[in-house]
Amino acid sequence: MSRPAPCAPPVPARTLTAVSADGARLHVEVHGPEDAPAVVLSHGWTCSTAFWAAQIRVLAAGHRVIAYDQRGHGRSPASPVCTTEALADDLEAVLAATLAPGEKAVIAGHSMGGMTVMAAAGRAGFQEHAAAVLLCSTGSSRLVAESRVVPWRAGRARTWLTGRVLGSRAPLGPVTPVAMSILKYATMGAGCAPDRVRACARIVHACPRAVRHAWSEVLATLDLEDGVRRLAVPTAVLCGTSDRLTPVVHARALAAALPHCLGLTELTGVGHMTPIEAPETVTGRIQDLVGTYVTGAGPVRIKEGA
Repeated sequence: MSRPAPCAPPVPARTLTAVSADGARLHVEVHGPEDAPAVVLSHGWTCSTAFWAAQIRVLAAGHRVIAYDQRGHGRSPASPVCTTEALADDLEAVLAATLAPGEKAVIAGHSMGGMTVMAAAGRAGFQEHAAAVLLCSTGSSRLVAESRVVPWRAGRARTWLTGRVLGSRAPLGPVTPVAMSILKYATMGAGCAPDRVRACARIVHACPRAVRHAWSEVLATLDLEDGVRRLAVPTAVLCGTSDRLTPVVHARALAAALPHCLGLTELTGVGHMTPIEAPETVTGRIQDLVGTYVTGAGPVRIKEGA
């Protein structure tokens, strides 16, 4: 039996549309048994549910995995409203549409998905359903100033140019070897396998450039420090030491500020795209959180192909 290609999107058990507070419609996928413990996955800027393919394939064997496309990404239509408040509204809408009243879930957010969790931390709908959180490769503020995508010394010049690069309206074009090389430099570790770089590039290049630009402006002025302080549920933090978009300084700041931090995992040589670059580690951390904070059974690992 042939193994699925890395990051090949799994076929969901069912799909639905969650409607956010302002009427925005969100594409939601549910994978795995309906009576299994729940995991909710929130992807990052320029990505889609396909970004979590490796996690979904493994977790769906014993979990109900809920993944959704952020507004304007994947199969969720674009919206004129692009704010962190809207991200929080969207997550609350997904939780309400997929979980029973009072049902608890582990919520994992990567990059902008982690920022979504921070934005929603004080919301009643989030607090009703969040048992524990995993924050992957994310930050709460100073994203442009701390970014190392531009290989210059920190300062005004680097911050200015980084803002122009990340906020560019230019089309990304087809996924070519040159395009993959650029994406790998900016977002992935040097040792990342070519098939994973290619899969990531296909996801990122599929994001409409208008959506990419609109959300880049939100990220450029991000300040979710208050949300971090409100994130009182048990929260694990994970990052790559070679992350240029959200360098490890962000993860360390989160770990220091969170009210109930379970620890910081730093993955040597891994870049920003941790769920694709280090899928086993990210999946295992989610499984541990479910076993400890949802089922009470303790950490249980289900390996791919089991």
